Amino acid sequence: MSEIIFEVSEDELDGGYSASALGFGIHTEGETLDELRRNVREAVDCYFDESMDRPRLIRLHYVKDEVLVA
Repeated sequence: MSEIIFEVSEDELDGGYSASALGFGIHTEGETLDELRRNVREAVDCYFDESMDRPRLIRLHYVKDEVLVA
């Protein structure tokens, strides 16, 4: 596997960020983007053991919802 993709979203109500891997059961969160990046790396390390094909790249895809008043 060459890469794993995380969808990152900002919690508008409580603050902070959450990230979920596409196609894997990996989810994490952080108060800041730096904390989120550290937590994503740690979550990937915990998920993939020595017998599994580890991704070489971790891609963070930032999703921003925009709400318009009609």
